[in-house]
Amino acid sequence: MTQPLVTILDDEPAIRTMLADALEEAGFQTMAFGRATEFEAALRNAAPDVCLVDLSLPDRDGLTLVHRLALEQGATVIIISGRAEVQDKITGLELGADDYIIKPFDPAEVVARIRARLRRESATPQTGETARFNGWTAHFDRYVLEDDTGAETPFSHAEGEVLRLFLERPKRLISRNAMQEALGGAAGESFDRAMDVRISRLRTKLREDPKNPRLIKTIYGAGYIFLGDVNWT
Repeated sequence: MTQPLVTILDDEPAIRTMLADALEEAGFQTMAFGRATEFEAALRNAAPDVCLVDLSLPDRDGLTLVHRLALEQGATVIIISGRAEVQDKITGLELGADDYIIKPFDPAEVVARIRARLRRESATPQTGETARFNGWTAHFDRYVLEDDTGAETPFSHAEGEVLRLFLERPKRLISRNAMQEALGGAAGESFDRAMDVRISRLRTKLREDPKNPRLIKTIYGAGYIFLGDVNWT
């Protein structure tokens, strides 16, 4: 079985070495970079399973990079940052990161978080990589939504997790607790905010009326329900 590949982007050599040593001891492959330009060049020939990204980079804004990775790469993106403010964490999650780990950290925690993310993804029911519903086609292998004219709109890995959750449970109430259990992350205000933003963006991409959405309905005080008819292939 191929070892999962984890890329590490951090401008501190000691952190890169610490994480690489811990991850390789745990059975992962690693590639480490100190600059965003080197990291982005490597991605042309590599397909990481998880990207660890520091926000304070010498040659690029980390949040912008996280957003691009989430939309284009399809890997799990975990921020590792010394920025401990709640708003920084919320912003990172809103831009598409799957998790946010604050420095200083124990490398064993990073390994555990990565394993948990990969376990959740491997445990996802094998419903296929393409879902058709109400004039839309969601391509989870390419992270794009296609309308009935063939026009495509990309979605992030994090948005895709939420969309897949809805499409696998159509016409069933999904509570906030159920979402947190299925998608991971610590329960609380930052998780709720991240879910609200991802659902809002999905509604926009599905061209929903924000005042009266047809597909993703909010059941106030209870959760959400997806009302479309779904066909997986």
